[in-house]
Amino acid sequence: MAVPKQHRSKSRQGQRRMHLHAKQPSFVVCSKCKKEVLPHAVCLSCGFYQGREAINVLKKIDKKKKAQ
Repeated sequence: MAVPKQHRSKSRQGQRRMHLHAKQPSFVVCSKCKKEVLPHAVCLSCGFYQGREAINVLKKIDKKKKAQ
């Protein structure tokens, strides 16, 4: 089994892990409702993706109201 010859300090350990931090996601503006959405994803407020309706948002809202 491999055993390290020298102790690795916390400073050197942090320098090695420096690039592993979480990056802030970039957003794009929805062409229909002008809200921020993740790129290459359906807008959850209007349901459109690339100018076409992918999700019928109003249908889901009506279904929730009927259930209540």
